[in-house]
Amino acid sequence: MTIPFLDVRASSTELGGELNRALQRVVDSGRYVLGQELLDFERTFADYTGAEHCVGVGSGLDALHLALRAVGIGPGHGVIVPAHTFAATWLAVVHAGAQPIPVDVDQETFNLDIAGVEDAITAETRAIVAVHLYGQPVDMDPLLDIARRHGIAVVEDASQAHGARYHGRRIGTLGAAASWSFYPSKNLGGIGDGGAITTNDSGVAERLRILRNYGASDEGRFEVAGFNSRLDETQAAVLRLKLARLDQWNGRRREIAAMYSEALSGTGLGLPVEPSFAESVWHQFVLRSRRRDALRAHLERNGVPTAIHYPVPPHRQPVFARFAGYNLPVASAIADEALSLPIGPHMSDGDVAHVIAAVNGFDQPDE
Repeated sequence: MTIPFLDVRASSTELGGELNRALQRVVDSGRYVLGQELLDFERTFADYTGAEHCVGVGSGLDALHLALRAVGIGPGHGVIVPAHTFAATWLAVVHAGAQPIPVDVDQETFNLDIAGVEDAITAETRAIVAVHLYGQPVDMDPLLDIARRHGIAVVEDASQAHGARYHGRRIGTLGAAASWSFYPSKNLGGIGDGGAITTNDSGVAERLRILRNYGASDEGRFEVAGFNSRLDETQAAVLRLKLARLDQWNGRRREIAAMYSEALSGTGLGLPVEPSFAESVWHQFVLRSRRRDALRAHLERNGVPTAIHYPVPPHRQPVFARFAGYNLPVASAIADEALSLPIGPHMSDGDVAHVIAAVNGFDQPDE
């Protein structure tokens, strides 16, 4: 028996005829960019997150890049970023013309180590990117307090955390803006690339709408040197359909995570921790093991595919070579020890049991 790491087709299969009708509606409309489907999705997603505004763009990277620009980030500015994250978080800062300021992450949550943030702030620091990694919200209250005291913006990178809650409130409106990715493997994923930004600031929203559309205002005046980054009508139609099922799918992810946590508690592996302030949506279920590669090979032999998020942290990437000497011990250790198990809303109980049995069959000394 071999199970998929994530079956990205399953959500579309579940939608069945609804999906086909939505796609046909887009084709029949003759309006494929910046049309009614996008307006409807933006309104629906804004309501879901509790935001005043949603602006659809071409990708998650574009979403974070443009969000940073819209809150005033540019050349000469520094932006605090977590040391353990997908490289796109750092790339967005660079694309905005600013410099990443890496801060190490928490041992248990893998999110920003709040205690290290204030020490990293310099006279050039203008923003903090709070990445809700693997579906787990950052502890936002102390982070926002630091930002207020220093007069800097907080932008949420919510690309892996659609529907997650912090102290009972959905993420996406906790900072100046929040960026989202709708890449097909996300909790809310399209059938292609896509992204969005949510915000309660009407000025930020207006700047985003100009930036995504070549820098042009509604009157056809080119206000700035903008970009071509619009969430297309096809993706918007598909995402609005999937959004109606997102809470159900996230609930199944939470069930699977609970089964993993209970059944693997005696393995000696490092298991993910969900703080009391958070309701994670479990985009990934990430173990830690000093024998990660041996565990991965064992699981592969037993029909359980895994993934490593992320084997080369940003500060070790060639594009960020100047950070290679930075002392970021937790992020470095996670890169060497992390292993993601299959988790997705369409896994059966049998699939989950198969994964658990395979992990329990690994000879794992106490760590």
